[in-house]
Amino acid sequence: MNKIYVVGIGPGAYEKMTIEAAEVLKKCDVIIGYTVYIDLVKDHFPEKEFLSTPMRKEVERCVMAFEEANKGKTVAMICSGDAGVYGMAGLIHEVGKDYPETVVEVIPGVTAAVSGAAVLGAPLIHDFCLISLSDLLTPWETIENRLRAAGKGDFVCCIYNPSSAKRHDYLRKACDILLQYHSEDTVCGIVNNIGRDGETARVLPLRELRETEVDMFTTVFIGNSQTKVIDGKMVTPRGYRNV
Repeated sequence: MNKIYVVGIGPGAYEKMTIEAAEVLKKCDVIIGYTVYIDLVKDHFPEKEFLSTPMRKEVERCVMAFEEANKGKTVAMICSGDAGVYGMAGLIHEVGKDYPETVVEVIPGVTAAVSGAAVLGAPLIHDFCLISLSDLLTPWETIENRLRAAGKGDFVCCIYNPSSAKRHDYLRKACDILLQYHSEDTVCGIVNNIGRDGETARVLPLRELRETEVDMFTTVFIGNSQTKVIDGKMVTPRGYRNV
């Protein structure tokens, strides 16, 4: 049977990739991915064949993977973070319906919510949700509803894709929605370039987050009513009564 692995490579640094992911990439013949992600792994697997497509060519990338597998090659489709969290695992399975002779196996990785939380302290210790602000595939009205639900439920909220050239004010919009449910002093955090050169982090209140410029390489954390700052770190208590 032909084989495609869908591999989450983690936040970026090779050291933050899981051992399983690295071992799978070592045994594959060809590694396929978005150009930025290929650049993150290329130096560590120089003997491999690399194929890439630009952003918004995800379906073509999946078809490419299955066509390469049909040639008898073992293929890895790589994604940053985890392949099953805003990654390619779902689309690979959908496209794979037309390639029944190919087996798909998903190799999990460390998603930005987890790796970014480690940089900030411990913001995700209690219930939390992930919401992407990208409206390329999800209507903004749906995103708004999800933000309201998160605010009403007092979830810690981890926000992916908070801004882009065309969506420069989306984080502000999200903050305005959450300010209907949260105090302006709610503890928040941002991490840029997680696990890559130039990584930075900052803990700040929600009122300042609303005015902060971010980009697609920023992951945003908005605390719940119990989140606090301890020694400069963002911490959400789990609720232990003896603390």
